[in-house]
Amino acid sequence: MAVDRERGRYGNNPFGIPSEERNALALNVLLLGDRQSGRSSVGNALIGGEEFHTGTCISGISMTTECQLLSRNFQRFFRRQGAESDLLLRVVDTPPNMPRPHHVHELCPEGVHILVLVVRVDMPHGNTHLEEDVVTLFGPEWHRHALLVLTHADCLKEAGLHQSVYLTQGSDWLRALVGRVQGGVFFLDNSRDWPSIRGRPLRDELLRLSARNHHRALTVRTEVSL
Repeated sequence: MAVDRERGRYGNNPFGIPSEERNALALNVLLLGDRQSGRSSVGNALIGGEEFHTGTCISGISMTTECQLLSRNFQRFFRRQGAESDLLLRVVDTPPNMPRPHHVHELCPEGVHILVLVVRVDMPHGNTHLEEDVVTLFGPEWHRHALLVLTHADCLKEAGLHQSVYLTQGSDWLRALVGRVQGGVFFLDNSRDWPSIRGRPLRDELLRLSARNHHRALTVRTEVSL
């Protein structure tokens, strides 16, 4: 069952929007990736907290077993049409297997604005079915709304490998994925303080990608039977 924790986080104001009327942009963000890819950690970076459950996978069992929604309103995050605007991020973490379309639709009835595909740089061969999953969920236009986040980028530093070299030497499926996602590639260093240091640049990337799509959302293909 999908879990929506917005109301628990914000009491009677589930979206975290101040009581006074304010210009706000709400974006639904869906995290997809394999076991131990770092989906929940990316979600924590996006909301600037530690509320998505993270930890070491035990015997191949993922820490995330069902869809979970958390949100945060970032006041006066950007300017739109000359006025300050809030950015409301509604972030959905998912299990490692493809989430059921009806669960995603339940949490994001308006659709999904941004797909964040999460892959570990030191486990680049684990989720070759990722593109197939997003096509099943959203159809062929998925790539216009997607960006790729490569976690554990600190491993590249330890190996003395530059990010651009890593991308050219990666597996065929990873290079193909890099070429398809229109939001580009974002490297995250797990040795850094994610919420305070890495969260803002990643939110900026999401906002830029959504703006290129005129903030339109992908419709979940609920007719798919899983």
